[in-house]
Amino acid sequence: MMIDLAGFFINFSMFSFAILVFLRMLTKNISNINMYNLVMTSSSGIHQRKDEVVNRDMVTPIKAKEESNLIRNRPPPLIVPGSPALGSSAGENKMGGEDIEMEGRDYNVASKKGRRKVMEDAHSVIVDLFGNHKQALFMVIDGHGGRGTADFVKKNLGRNIIKELKDVRMTGNNAIERAYRRGHLLTDEQIIFQSIGGGACAASVLVMGGQLHIANVGDCRVVLSRNGKAVSLTKDHRPSRHDERLRIDKSGGYVTCRNGVWRVNGTLAVSRAFGDRHMKKFIISDPEITRLPLTSDCEFLIMASDGLWDKVDEQEAVELVSSEMDSLESCKKLVDISFSRGNDDDITVMIINLKHFVT
Repeated sequence: MMIDLAGFFINFSMFSFAILVFLRMLTKNISNINMYNLVMTSSSGIHQRKDEVVNRDMVTPIKAKEESNLIRNRPPPLIVPGSPALGSSAGENKMGGEDIEMEGRDYNVASKKGRRKVMEDAHSVIVDLFGNHKQALFMVIDGHGGRGTADFVKKNLGRNIIKELKDVRMTGNNAIERAYRRGHLLTDEQIIFQSIGGGACAASVLVMGGQLHIANVGDCRVVLSRNGKAVSLTKDHRPSRHDERLRIDKSGGYVTCRNGVWRVNGTLAVSRAFGDRHMKKFIISDPEITRLPLTSDCEFLIMASDGLWDKVDEQEAVELVSSEMDSLESCKKLVDISFSRGNDDDITVMIINLKHFVT
């Protein structure tokens, strides 16, 4: 009996110890689970705040945005994927070169990539239009939100313009201007129909019939040197322009100034462009077209994206080109000057010698 009693106490002690070990392990697991949930909750909260802010400089936080809408009764800022306000998104199409130096017949081009991962500038040249060596089409393109729209414009804008021009070659300048405009609008319709991302500004010069036809959508610029004096042939399409701001307001959009930059619906820093389908109601592609007769005092054209003109004055650019014997070196020097003055945007500069085209 004494032996059985001793065995009972030994077994009971072992069982109690096992119970205590089990309870201690269970308590530790519960503590770990609570800590894990706490960490996950904290992490979720952080992501929620990032989603709310998105970009502290360009997009109003959700609560402030709702209050602003109640006060101003305006549509909220559209967040366009890959727009300049949010920076270039990863994984965009990387077709095209980075830095370009090119010599052509009567023209030279230099391009240099800025801070973005993808070079978003492009250019296109079509010479000998309809078999006439005194007719040509030149264009400089400045993309935003990736290369998609810029590449499409490079490939198709010239084709569409030529297609529209085929039926009006002999019917006068007004018909040429209408065809020129239709080529732009058709290109934009194709971009929207195909849901190509991003957008692009473009300036183009059609040399035809002894005339310069200059079209502009956005903030690329064309400058003529006439007897050594700079003559601007385009006007930038930016929200700071009074007429552009009125047009946007009438379309139901609005213009705000953030950090010294005027933006459409708080997002886009140009008021006209190809693409930008999320804002097509406000960001139109209708070009402003100027016509100028080619005369003997027309020396050369400088076509460039805004990466140049933000840092280099038009007259300064004309004087530099005039002092150089080599147009390609002039292109490269203009690019280098802009970067030396703090530019970090892509730059494309094209210089066109007009002497060959003067009839």
